Amino acid sequence: MDEKKNSYLGIDKRLLFSYIMTVVWILMGMLYISNTVGWSSFVGLPIAEMGSFLEGAFAPLAFLWLVIGLFIQQSVLAENNEELRRNNLHSEKQTLAIAATELNARQETFFKIAENTRRQLGAISGLLYISSQGAVVGNGSLSSEDNVEVWKQYASGDYEVFSRMFLTLAGGSDIDLKELFYETNIRCNHSNNFIVSFDRLIKQAKQCDTDNIILDSLLYSAHGLLNQRLRELHPMIKFEVLAGTNVDAYLQQYALQNID
Repeated sequence: MDEKKNSYLGIDKRLLFSYIMTVVWILMGMLYISNTVGWSSFVGLPIAEMGSFLEGAFAPLAFLWLVIGLFIQQSVLAENNEELRRNNLHSEKQTLAIAATELNARQETFFKIAENTRRQLGAISGLLYISSQGAVVGNGSLSSEDNVEVWKQYASGDYEVFSRMFLTLAGGSDIDLKELFYETNIRCNHSNNFIVSFDRLIKQAKQCDTDNIILDSLLYSAHGLLNQRLRELHPMIKFEVLAGTNVDAYLQQYALQNID
């Protein structure tokens, strides 16, 4: 690119120099023949002697064009390498853009799934709460009027209302959560359905979450905290702990960055 910018009349400076030197060299050779040998004598030379003369006369020009050709070839190779580098950078940017677009598409799809799953988990936790605290099948601590009001709250979009009520019960010292969750077959089915639905939501979140923001928001929501208690108290299965961001490691890394 620089050679083109510094060229004369669109011609590479090296080529222009070679053309000028070639013309000058030929003119000097013609002048030498004219003044020293004479054209009539030169034409009458034997073929072998004329060939030797021409070989010696044009050898410097051949070397000059060889060197110039090598320089031009190196310049072309350098330009090709630079073009390849730019193409690679462009391809890398395109790849990153495609990956970002794909990630955004997965996240948008996940948020739609998550909203439906939150509503489903709210319904399951509501059925579980009624089966343990309802006036008909539970211990009667939730009256029919309160039951209607809570379901109205759920219908208005507060899908975690029953999960919060369970978490409130967990603060009582005389409450056996394991009994509330798993004492009857109906409660056990509701609890298992809640765990399965939440775990499937977590798997979906991990596929579109690069820094655990979505995962942490799920784990520390009311549904997430209730799911944690359901897993801890399960009578038959010992579940692994669903881990989000390691806060200590994150803060330590942040502190090291500030020191640097």
